[in-house]
Amino acid sequence: MSASLATRRFVAAFLAAGALVGAAALPASADDHGRDRDRRAPHSSIVISDVQYSTGGRDRSARALNREWVEVENTGRRSVNLRGFTLTDRQGNRYRFGDFRLDGRSSVRVHTGQGRDTRHDVYQDRRHQIWDERDTATLRDNRGNVLDTDSWNGRRHHRNG
Repeated sequence: MSASLATRRFVAAFLAAGALVGAAALPASADDHGRDRDRRAPHSSIVISDVQYSTGGRDRSARALNREWVEVENTGRRSVNLRGFTLTDRQGNRYRFGDFRLDGRSSVRVHTGQGRDTRHDVYQDRRHQIWDERDTATLRDNRGNVLDTDSWNGRRHHRNG
């Protein structure tokens, strides 16, 4: 009986130590990439793959607005419905996807200007530029979890995702 009691005490101490180590490690992983209070989704196949931002010129034509885009890619094999997913910039401008199915291993460009949505291009229908030389694009799922971010500063392009 004493061997069984000693074994139970050892197992209880081992489990308690594991719980303490796990709790101590949690804050370090919770602050992934320094995002304050943003919820991180588990690894997602939906990512920001490329950005074409405005160079700050005075051309506000539809053509110029449509040369500005963020590309969202599905790196997985299965298609994903992006309904409710959002793409935001640092100033709080937001594009919300409608009922849009992104096939596996494909991408869609989210253009700033106006146009007819297709399988590979969707339009925000805005009349002014969104993406600046120094900006951050944030992609969230339909629950508000951050899936990916991409930041750039003039010529320097920095991926955060």
